[in-house]
Amino acid sequence: MKSSIIQIIISLLLIVGIVAIIFVFVFNRGDLSSTEFWHIMLGIFILAVIILNVRPHWSVEKRYRHFFEEFLSETDSTLQQQLFNNPAINELDPEYQGFSKLMAGVFQGSISRNNSVEIITDGARKYELLMQDLANARESINMEYFHFGDDKGSRDVRDMLIKKAEEGVKVKFINENIANFPIGHRYYRSMKESGVEVIRFTSLRHLLLDCITKLNYRNHRKIVVIDGKIGYTGGMNINDHYFRQWRDTHLRIEGDAVAALQGIFLNSWVISGGKREEPYPFYFPKQDVHPEDKLIQIISDEPGLNFHPIESGYVWALSNTKDYFYMQTPYFVPSQPVLTALKAAGRCGADVRIMIPDKADTFFMGPANKSFFEELLHSGVKIYLREGEFMHAKTFVMDDYLSCIGSANLDNRSFHLNYEDNAYIYDRDLALANKAIFEHDLEQCKEFTLEDAADTKWYQRFLQKTVRIFSPML
Repeated sequence: MKSSIIQIIISLLLIVGIVAIIFVFVFNRGDLSSTEFWHIMLGIFILAVIILNVRPHWSVEKRYRHFFEEFLSETDSTLQQQLFNNPAINELDPEYQGFSKLMAGVFQGSISRNNSVEIITDGARKYELLMQDLANARESINMEYFHFGDDKGSRDVRDMLIKKAEEGVKVKFINENIANFPIGHRYYRSMKESGVEVIRFTSLRHLLLDCITKLNYRNHRKIVVIDGKIGYTGGMNINDHYFRQWRDTHLRIEGDAVAALQGIFLNSWVISGGKREEPYPFYFPKQDVHPEDKLIQIISDEPGLNFHPIESGYVWALSNTKDYFYMQTPYFVPSQPVLTALKAAGRCGADVRIMIPDKADTFFMGPANKSFFEELLHSGVKIYLREGEFMHAKTFVMDDYLSCIGSANLDNRSFHLNYEDNAYIYDRDLALANKAIFEHDLEQCKEFTLEDAADTKWYQRFLQKTVRIFSPML
């Protein structure tokens, strides 16, 4: 969220600058040369606003095509079939095959079988598992995180990466440098000196236009792939907020779905300007057999796509919910299609429940979240505010079959501006486990009702409506 605040501040400063220049331009009594100067400055400010909000330009798309072409040329048909052709779709409940086809319309959107999964709801558990898996790495470690902190837990992970690189393990690390702006270059220097390959997601070493047009896009993914066989993804970043304080949900996966996470990471690596010495097959070893055999579909989303699967997935799931749809999100600023689908599901009689933190982690998110409550309550949607530690989980579960755990928030930035990834799990047992997690969290919640909405003070309503104007930026 710090990067969102930075983006809002930059945009507001640009708007203020434009207004100021227009004011000076209108009331200027100077000569023509002075008028021309302010005219030029106005054009520069307008251009800056456009650039900061433009879709990724040709250089990013060029790198993506280059990655895809290289990948196809170096890999065999077996791996390509696994990643691109959705071979396990017929093993799904027939009612969910349409959803799978919808989500598979993007790169690496196939369902995989032969997976074992652990759902992690405790940061200390993730820290323990991750440190063990990193310590046991033998070939490669690939890591990209939206936020990689400078605290005890983060430094422990950093030092482990350094240790493994010194042992000869191939370690690649993508630094989302705008989200981690307060952390200086010195923090990463020891990593580079030990042999860790560190790449900034947005780098001034790229073309200036490339850097500027990517300033509005965050790499919001949380991915680790170890030896091509163990993968992590979900909501937890690397810092002590997640390891020790916040309530979040993450996944540890072994099996065929790890190949999808590996492909997403390598795509991010190439887009960020990273190089590689190893051929692509090095990163995709044959997987061990996992008797649990869970069906998982890993979906990536990014601003350059013509079709945004994560947003569309919410719309499909809500439109097809028969019994219940339980959702957790720390930031609730739904796009219009998702908002409409939520209200429609509630009016159709489904048990639709939304859980968000009682107290937001930024001053503007609380009013933004609550600006949507009343219209949803009138549609039969139930809203729960979780008290206690901040809840950062991004999950949903529906009808005892489909679960989603990922990095994407329920907002325009995650749907259209961020690089995200979500895991969709088609399995009754894991759906029931996710449902139980939601119901356990309900014990720390208070329900927000229409009576609560009616008690909202006028100035609170004014603030909510004002902040909602800026919801596409949040």
